Amino acid sequence: MKRTVYRYRFEKDVPMKEAHDSLLLSVIGAECLHGEARVRMEADYRFSRARRTCVVDASGPVGTDICRLFTGFASREFGRDSFTVERIQRPDAPQPEPITP
Repeated sequence: MKRTVYRYRFEKDVPMKEAHDSLLLSVIGAECLHGEARVRMEADYRFSRARRTCVVDASGPVGTDICRLFTGFASREFGRDSFTVERIQRPDAPQPEPITP
């Protein structure tokens, strides 16, 4: 099974602190929809100010909602042409070994 992740790349004129704040607002929005515990357990994202990128795992409904919210917030705040979104399929991480008594 493959994982779906989205990579956001921001143009040089986008303030990365504000982009990061928009990501955090998206996570809060996902908490409102799914609950704080579920977001803590299922959400996976990385933000790099130096690379001007953000990667969000959208393999499940929590990540998908974070992507939807983040894309909407970033489009409205910075403009549609201020960033790109790339969908990437990655091999799924190996499952942990079952614990045997």
